[in-house]
Amino acid sequence: MKEKNCLIFGGSGQIGRHLIRKLTKNNYRVTVVTRNIHQKSYLIKTQANAGYIDIVEANIFDENKIRKLFEKTNICINLVGILYESKKGNTFSNIHSVFPSILAKLSKEYNLDNFIHLSALGINEAEDSIYAKSKLEGEKNILKNFHSANILRPSIVYSVDDNFTTNFMTLLSRLPIFPLYYSGKTKFVPIHCSDLTDIIFEVISKNIDLNIIECVGPETFTFKEIIEKLLELIKKKRILIPLPYFIANISANFFQLFPKPLLTKDQLKLLKYDNIPSRKYKTNFEINLPSKRFFSQEVEKYCYMWREGGQFSIKDYETKK
Repeated sequence: MKEKNCLIFGGSGQIGRHLIRKLTKNNYRVTVVTRNIHQKSYLIKTQANAGYIDIVEANIFDENKIRKLFEKTNICINLVGILYESKKGNTFSNIHSVFPSILAKLSKEYNLDNFIHLSALGINEAEDSIYAKSKLEGEKNILKNFHSANILRPSIVYSVDDNFTTNFMTLLSRLPIFPLYYSGKTKFVPIHCSDLTDIIFEVISKNIDLNIIECVGPETFTFKEIIEKLLELIKKKRILIPLPYFIANISANFFQLFPKPLLTKDQLKLLKYDNIPSRKYKTNFEINLPSKRFFSQEVEKYCYMWREGGQFSIKDYETKK
C-alpha cells in the first residue's frame, strides 16, 4: 500500500532533517536517498523513530536504481540543490535541471499523488545568473513532465542548522570590518526552516495544487539590516563598509577558488536582485499558510554560541539582573 509513503532526495540538509521529523511525527513513512550512507546515515536515522525511516544509498543519476523506489511511494520530494559548482558532476545544470526532470518523469510514470520540488525565490529577475537560469530550466522541465507538480520557491531559509546566519555570525565575530555588497540594499524575506517544512507538510496533507508557491517569512529586511540584527544579537560592533562592484568582483574571483567558497561571481550577481515575492505567483500567506516565526526571536535562541562567554556570558547575566 502506497498511502503515506514519502520518498525524499536531499534529506540530510537542514530542510530535509526538519521535514523528516515533521512527516514521521504525523505517521508518514519516509525513504531517504543519499549518495554516501556512511557519511550521512548517522544524521538521517536520528530524525525519526525506528520503523518510520529507511535510508537508501544511490547515485541520484542512476535511474534504474531510483526507479525501483517509486514503486513503493506515492509522494516524491526533491530538496537537492547547490550554491556553487564543483568538478564531480555537481554542475547547476545537472543538479537543478537534469535531475529534477528525471524525478518528474518517474513521478508521472508511476502515477504519484504529488511531486514537490524546492526551487528558489527571485530567479525570474536574475537573468545573468547561471544558478537562477538552471533553477528556471528545472522548473520548466518539471512542469513539462508532471503537470500537477508543486514547486516551492523559498527566500533565504534559516535555523540553527543553516549556512546563512551561522556563517555570518562566525565572520562577524572574527572580522573588525565587514563588506556590504551593493551597499547592503538587497531585500530578503527570510523564512525559518520550521515554517517552510510546515508549508511542505500542509501542501502534502491538504493536496494543494498550485504549481508554484513563493514561500516567505513575516518580515522584509535589507542585507544591511540583517547584518545589523546579527551584530546586535551577538553583541558585537563592527565597521560596515559598502564595497564597490569592481573590488567585490575581485574578491569573488579569489573566494571561489576555495573548496567551499565564501562567495562566487555568480552569487555576487544574484545579490543584485531583491529576494522578495514577484507577485506573479501566490505566496504561502495568500493560501492561508502564514509563517509564524520572527527572525530576531529565532536567531536569539542559538546566537549565544557567537557571543563572548557563550551561553554563560557575564554581560547577559548582568543584563538579566
